[in-house]
Amino acid sequence: MTIRKYFSVLLLLIIPLLLNVDTIYAGSENRVGTSGAMELMIPVGSRGSAMSGSVNALVSGVEAIYWNPAGVVNQKGVEAMFSSLSYIADIKMNYFAISSNFGDAGTMAFSLRSLNFGDIPVTTVNLPEGTGGTYSPNYITGGLTYSRAFTDRIHGGITVKMISEKIVRTSAYGVAFDVGVQYISKETGLKLGVVLKNLGPNMTFDGPDLESFVNIPGQDPGSRQRALRLPGSEFELPSTLEIGLGYEYKLADQHMLTLAGDFQNTNFGNDEYRLGAEYGFNDIFYARAGYMVAQNQDNNIYGPTFGVGLNIPVEGSSIIFDYAYRHAKYFDANQWFTVKVAF
Repeated sequence: MTIRKYFSVLLLLIIPLLLNVDTIYAGSENRVGTSGAMELMIPVGSRGSAMSGSVNALVSGVEAIYWNPAGVVNQKGVEAMFSSLSYIADIKMNYFAISSNFGDAGTMAFSLRSLNFGDIPVTTVNLPEGTGGTYSPNYITGGLTYSRAFTDRIHGGITVKMISEKIVRTSAYGVAFDVGVQYISKETGLKLGVVLKNLGPNMTFDGPDLESFVNIPGQDPGSRQRALRLPGSEFELPSTLEIGLGYEYKLADQHMLTLAGDFQNTNFGNDEYRLGAEYGFNDIFYARAGYMVAQNQDNNIYGPTFGVGLNIPVEGSSIIFDYAYRHAKYFDANQWFTVKVAF
């Protein structure tokens, strides 16, 4: 099958999704907060976060794993990234990823994220103030990404994610897929990105902590209690469809302005519209800003985003330091710290 046929088939699959997005995802006010595995929605990386997640169409390299896996192919050699996020309610998230370009064969990448909830006091019905013990949930997601350039204009990518959520002796496991495409117009310089995220089967919690010991009705006095395990209810993954546009405009020899926009539709809540901008000086210093507007803005706890970046060349390689800040109602602001190495 030729590249043109590949692209035609891809369009035939994507266009019906775009035309029937409300029917497919059925997001509404009534479904807000009804999905599980919401850690998959926490933004990764400082650059995209500083631009309010509007970078779907133009993100590239190792940071594209989260935003649009099609962009991972736009790199040379090997890139590695570590990012730390101070999230809401004292939750921390750490993220590591590495990607390598294998030429015509495409680009492969591996990513790993974990959430740290801190120590949570153990309480019971009889001891509501705490037993003196603590526990900490363990949420880990690992991913494998493959990205390839089909032509000089069309890039595609897919990520397979393994999800693990464990709270003491109760756990849930799942698998999810991200599929993305990027298109670059050589005539206008405009970039288009489309990505479907977190597609996968429902997850269910199960484990010994869902067991209760009860007396069976009608059993003889003094008989042993029987273990009864309550079945967990299934929950959907937070699937999204995102469509983005990006444009890079050279102001002068050493000055670059990047503009980006993104629309996100979810299966569990309101649509979101994101706008972002980045100013770059001499490929060394970057200043970024962004803003996200939700369909129901009253329920949106996040405000504008800001960030800076510094690219330090080192003997043919580069070390990049990025920082992002996002205002949040009721909680401390979110802050991302990211280090990337390209060689």
